[in-house]
Amino acid sequence: MKKTRHGLWLLAFIFGLLFIFTMSEAKAGTSLKMKYDPIIRKMAGLYAVDPALIHSIISTESDYNRFAVSSKGAQGLMQLMPETAKDYGVADVFNAADNIKGGVRFLKDLQATFGNQMDLILAAYNSGQKTVKKYDGVPPYPETKNYISRVKSLYSRESRTKKTQIYEYRDSHGRLRQTNDIRLALTGGQQP
Repeated sequence: MKKTRHGLWLLAFIFGLLFIFTMSEAKAGTSLKMKYDPIIRKMAGLYAVDPALIHSIISTESDYNRFAVSSKGAQGLMQLMPETAKDYGVADVFNAADNIKGGVRFLKDLQATFGNQMDLILAAYNSGQKTVKKYDGVPPYPETKNYISRVKSLYSRESRTKKTQIYEYRDSHGRLRQTNDIRLALTGGQQP
């Protein structure tokens, strides 16, 4: 009987530690997300990319670890390959603002190339534009297919929970206007 109580106490202690560890890890992830949110929103506004998509990519790519390095050499929050970082003027891939700016510019170019075809945009971000063009669509790689699924799942959740962002701009007559369409704000009210 004494051994059973001692065993139960030990088991409860272990579960308590696991719970505390799990909660602190979840809290750390949330605080990192909040830490980088202002940079993400700034770059999203600058390049007309949905901040929820950027968050979803960062979460999938690096889980908000700005020092992340993949086995293939991708680096930083948005896991930029060295050549991509160079192409987009990223001087320090481990600098959060530089990395996010380069990653968002790359993402914007992918959106321009593939239009609204989210699967192709994400496949190109993960495996490269040349690979997507080679297969004339999503490459048959399990890693890429899982990546697309994960980002889209997170993006769906992010999109449901995000608050509407209101942007201000001045129209052609100098009047102050407000909109929730970032494209209108960036173009001064002109349809893109």
